Amino acid sequence: MSGSLRASRLPAGAALPRSGWFVALGILFILLGVLAWADVVATTLASTVVIGLMLIVAGVVQVAHALAHRGTTVFAAVISGLIGVLYVMGGVTIIEEPVAGSVLLTAVLAFCLVFAGLARMAWAAGHRRLGGWWGLLLSGLVALAVGILIYLSLPWSGLWLLGTLVAIELVVGGVSALMFGLSLRRLETPR
Repeated sequence: MSGSLRASRLPAGAALPRSGWFVALGILFILLGVLAWADVVATTLASTVVIGLMLIVAGVVQVAHALAHRGTTVFAAVISGLIGVLYVMGGVTIIEEPVAGSVLLTAVLAFCLVFAGLARMAWAAGHRRLGGWWGLLLSGLVALAVGILIYLSLPWSGLWLLGTLVAIELVVGGVSALMFGLSLRRLETPR
């Protein structure tokens, strides 16, 4: 059966990925997720610093692009360069003040959830004739409620929320990689 399963799911001549890598990656992600969950405040601050570093890199690339691109007007190049400088300044500020940065990022997340919730609810209201519109409405209500709750719990939620989300993502990603690797292992072993 494994031969027919292999043939039906993969392109002709394609080799199966190695299961051991997925199993190892899954276990590593689960361990990292548990470690992140053990100290969500430290994980939040570390994540905030990483986001700051990414902003700095993006800003430097933006400034380099503005200086290197000769096909635009001076105004466009200056605006592009200023955006890059703002990215760098934002990244440096977040790295220098990771607690304030994590609170700001959490506030932005809360705003995005509120906006997404309102948008889904409006979409659902405009499509009440279609089946399943209530699921979209419920999704919008949940996003709106979560966004409001996160905002109302600021600044404290800014210290633990990002770390908790990183921990959850690591554990879920680890479990899925582990399950995939174990499924591959069952295909590899002849029956």
